[in-house]
Amino acid sequence: MEFIYEKIFVPHKRSFITRKLKMDPNSDKIHSHKNFELNLITSGAGRRIVGNHISSYDKGDLVLLGPNISHCWEILETKKDTEPECIVTHFYENIISSDFFNIPELHAVVSLLKDAKNGIWFKGPKAAKVATVLKRMANTNGLDSYIQLLKVFNLLLEIEDREYLTLPSSLPNSYDKDQDQINKVYEYVFQNMQEGIKLKDAASIVFMEPSSFCRYFKKKTNQTFMDYVKSVRIGIAAKLLAETDKQITQICFECGYNNLANFNHYFKVIMKKTPSEYRKSFK
Repeated sequence: MEFIYEKIFVPHKRSFITRKLKMDPNSDKIHSHKNFELNLITSGAGRRIVGNHISSYDKGDLVLLGPNISHCWEILETKKDTEPECIVTHFYENIISSDFFNIPELHAVVSLLKDAKNGIWFKGPKAAKVATVLKRMANTNGLDSYIQLLKVFNLLLEIEDREYLTLPSSLPNSYDKDQDQINKVYEYVFQNMQEGIKLKDAASIVFMEPSSFCRYFKKKTNQTFMDYVKSVRIGIAAKLLAETDKQITQICFECGYNNLANFNHYFKVIMKKTPSEYRKSFK
């Protein structure tokens, strides 16, 4: 799976842009960018990757991302005569430090955007109200579009049913060399999930000795490198258990484990259920 750093073009003299986009079924690139992103899936389904979190998504999926979070909405299901589409809003990463946002009435919005560094998945019926406003935003400009954006923020604050998707990072809010280094490591992990992941090889990508790399990765991501690898493997395993009929042993090997006992142990530690118990919860 490929990883890219993406530059989002926001037109001159605008602080954000909202667009209806067709999702490419052949694209599975994990990417990141310096902008905030609010993503609404209007049709299609598949697998959502946000940082170290992997889960399925469907129509109505609504996620707010802070700057520089690696993410991908991979398309796995399409209905006949229906193209996968989304409505995406990108706004500048420095929007919360602007004079306009520095007023008491918007303190809650600023806090919400700061929390978005973890990626926030908004759930429940109230998310549908946000979808209605976003669809309107995609067809407006100027002051009206900004008014609609404030309505979106107000509705998001009302949604109590939300899930934080990934561990916080100590990376700065602007794209820099550290983010580039970490992104290269993420790419290595996804590309070598089945073949085998070696600490020495990961360290060599960023031109470090293994011991220095371990300290560096922990400082920048708030988790050890091996814990990150385990979380990605178990996230993929959880999706396969929920959405396929593959044998647990086969899933174990596909996720890079060569020992079923180890796979069962780590799966239970992370998911709080054994693989078989987890699968039963979806039936």
